[in-house]
Amino acid sequence: MLVVEDNDLNRKLFCDLLRAHDYAAEPVGDGREAIGTARTFSPDLIIMDIQMPYVSGLDLIGELKADEALKAIPIMAVTAYAAKGDEERIREAGAESYVSKPISVMQFVEEVRSLI
Repeated sequence: MLVVEDNDLNRKLFCDLLRAHDYAAEPVGDGREAIGTARTFSPDLIIMDIQMPYVSGLDLIGELKADEALKAIPIMAVTAYAAKGDEERIREAGAESYVSKPISVMQFVEEVRSLI
């Protein structure tokens, strides 16, 4: 799993949860590194924060889905900003799943399982 999250605590939480459920987790703290890491790592799932500095998670989702080598990888978007219409925009960008922060541990794990 590739975890793209700029917040250190959230990134650690997501990786710890994945590892506790026997998934390998590759953390990326800077969204600008997400595409290159995905190409190198070839993850089974990408967990993508939407609000990051330097680059939007929505833009990254679009880039991942436009890339022939990466477009089949499911993306679970995670965001603290759950305004009306956000889920629709995130799904239109290409994310297969959406989880709002603060996350429910059980919902997070269930969403991961449903995507792989």
